[in-house]
Amino acid sequence: MNGGSPERKTFSVPWPGHEAAARPNIGNYLITAGLILLVFWSYSGSEVRLSELFSREAGGQILAYVKKLFPPDLSAFTLQEAVRGTIETFAISFLGTIMAAAIAFSIVFFASRNLMYSGLLYEMEPGEGWKRALRFFPYLFAKALLNMLRTIPEMVWALIFVFIVGLGPFPGMLALGVHTGGVLGKLFGEVLEDVDMQPIESLQSTGANRLQILFYGILPQVLPQFISYTLYRWEV
Repeated sequence: MNGGSPERKTFSVPWPGHEAAARPNIGNYLITAGLILLVFWSYSGSEVRLSELFSREAGGQILAYVKKLFPPDLSAFTLQEAVRGTIETFAISFLGTIMAAAIAFSIVFFASRNLMYSGLLYEMEPGEGWKRALRFFPYLFAKALLNMLRTIPEMVWALIFVFIVGLGPFPGMLALGVHTGGVLGKLFGEVLEDVDMQPIESLQSTGANRLQILFYGILPQVLPQFISYTLYRWEV
């Protein structure tokens, strides 16, 4: 027996899932390889020719274009047309953004999963599976409509509206509003599906119905982000 302190034995407890995490995941390697192949395939399919982009001929064309900008035309007619075009562009973007926000706001509640057929608002419904199934179809229709609005490019929408209402700023405003409405609908939907459930639970415990929960528990949370996304889309 020696006078030193007794040795302490330490035991290492394995971290749960450590061995599984250390194993190579074949799926990740396959996804990475697929992304690399997709990059090379896209590079080839896009016919990228960097030599032409940085060639002497391309530089000469850019220089010739820049030279045409000077001296600027500051005549009264040019300035008048510039001001008129600026005002027209502002009006198109402003009204188009308002139209887009109205479209998105009127559709997004039907395209939100936790407001239509699942989530906290419906988990306490006993034996109403058939009602949930009926609500699923408006949800699918609203999602498909928003997808279609934002998938079709603005130029295609503009051509469609030119055939309907003729030339002018009006078809441009309609095209901007319809396409941006689909984009805002996607953004608004993500905000709605990430709302804090605690205020909703509190309102449910007081006996509030779904309409009251929407006005007092959901809209106060999402409206600031709705406005923020709308202003962002107006800016871009």
